[in-house]
Amino acid sequence: MNRARHSALLIVDAISSLGSIDYRHDEWEVDVTVTGSQKGLMLPPGLGFTAVSQKALAARKRSTMPRSYWDWEEMLKANESGFYPYTPATNLLYALHEALLMIEEEGLQHIYERHTRYGEATRACVKAWGLDILCEEPLEQSNALTAVVMPDGHNADRVRDIILQNFDMSLGTGLGQVAGKIFRIGHLGSFNDLSLAGTLSGVEMGLELAGVPFKKGGVQAALNSLTSTLKNEPAAVR
Repeated sequence: MNRARHSALLIVDAISSLGSIDYRHDEWEVDVTVTGSQKGLMLPPGLGFTAVSQKALAARKRSTMPRSYWDWEEMLKANESGFYPYTPATNLLYALHEALLMIEEEGLQHIYERHTRYGEATRACVKAWGLDILCEEPLEQSNALTAVVMPDGHNADRVRDIILQNFDMSLGTGLGQVAGKIFRIGHLGSFNDLSLAGTLSGVEMGLELAGVPFKKGGVQAALNSLTSTLKNEPAAVR
């Protein structure tokens, strides 16, 4: 768009991707990136982040649309002196500082590789169960979460409820057109191999308790995937 001198803005929802997969706001000439604290940044919900290009700032000045909550003006003024224009979520800001230290310590490249491993292992598990993944295009499948499609006649929210009641584990629900048809397995942020193994074990037990037809062995397929990739990693990063 920029090479074509087009006035359109490139706006990216990076809620799940920031801190989980490779993302480059400046290099990819993104105009507005929005994200939240509760995903790859490993915090509770409550903080929202917006990165804005000069092109977007110029568009803001030209715009005559009425706005209040979405207006950046007060935030930009306060940022010049290092302050926040409203009551800040102070505890979450301290938590954000610690989360950024954790990200720096692990290193972005290793974080991306870790999420790739978890995405591949989870998809191997779902395929071994004989269930479908909502995203059919392999190149578009997420390394942050996996949406599992229920067979006809089985409600995903019932499966989620059974897993929550029996194993105290909450899975993501389907939204909009896929409500009741899918559940989402998150594998991002502060997450390790045993966390994923426990999560997939809970899902496999829940599928059985819910009477969903599936093939056994999904968890083992995930473990095989995780182990095979660990063999090539130095012990220090494990």
